[in-house]
Amino acid sequence: MKNIAVIGAGTMGNGIAHTFAQFNYKVSLIDISEVSLEKGMSTIARNLDRMVAKEKISEADKNQTLKNITTFTSIKEGVLNVDLVVEAATENAVLKTKIFKELDTVCNKNTILATNTSSISITQIAAATNRPEKVIGMHFMNPVPIMKLVEIIRGYNTSDEVMETIVSLSKEIKKVPVEVNDYPGFVANRILMPMINESIETLYNGVAGVEEIDTVMKLGMAHPMGPLQLADFIGLDVCLSILNVLYDGFKNPKYAPCPLLVNMVMAGKLGVKSGEGFYDYSESRKAEKVAKMFS
Repeated sequence: MKNIAVIGAGTMGNGIAHTFAQFNYKVSLIDISEVSLEKGMSTIARNLDRMVAKEKISEADKNQTLKNITTFTSIKEGVLNVDLVVEAATENAVLKTKIFKELDTVCNKNTILATNTSSISITQIAAATNRPEKVIGMHFMNPVPIMKLVEIIRGYNTSDEVMETIVSLSKEIKKVPVEVNDYPGFVANRILMPMINESIETLYNGVAGVEEIDTVMKLGMAHPMGPLQLADFIGLDVCLSILNVLYDGFKNPKYAPCPLLVNMVMAGKLGVKSGEGFYDYSESRKAEKVAKMFS
């Protein structure tokens, strides 16, 4: 397995492409937007420059990594003769199902189809194809080149052979694969998102302010960043989407998203990506200044 296609040049997609290319896999990075592809490649180059500056890789390593990536705006052209496709499009079940229907049509019959979804059912996505045994979840963590974990999710029909292949591949790119079963939110987000949601509820109910909540969790629970800062980093729209998947999947009110989160997403306050969430990022991408609404 040496040829990999990655669909989506956003934060997760370019990170996945970077990681495979760094381990000398030939990567097709696919996005319908040429602008997104250019931005994604620029991000990869910038991240590689940081690694060179820290002497983690050489200039030659950087150049070879970039050389290993070819960009495409056509799925059909980009997946030609690849062994694995990793879909990293927006966390939207309708979009992902549409992409997998197309992949099933244009990919070689032996190609494994993986999704980087953080919450959507692998079984549901696989049902859109004629190869459900070859569909699997590969949930990478952000930032992909740094974070070690890959949540490997087995769909209802995923074969043992495909599971073993993806676990082995994950180890080859120096990740730590953890196998989980296909239930809403899997493990990572089933535990993380209720914590983030409860933190937003705590703010919403006036128990404490943004900095106070994050400080308690950082200093009291040894979290590297507070839950509200983490929500901003993930994207409040993504958090809302995952909570809705959990709520719809389990029909349990404990997963219902906080009204404050819903309103912030409707108002376009999405966190780092929009310049404001619980913190103000207009001057710095670091969570140094609480958003005016909460200060």
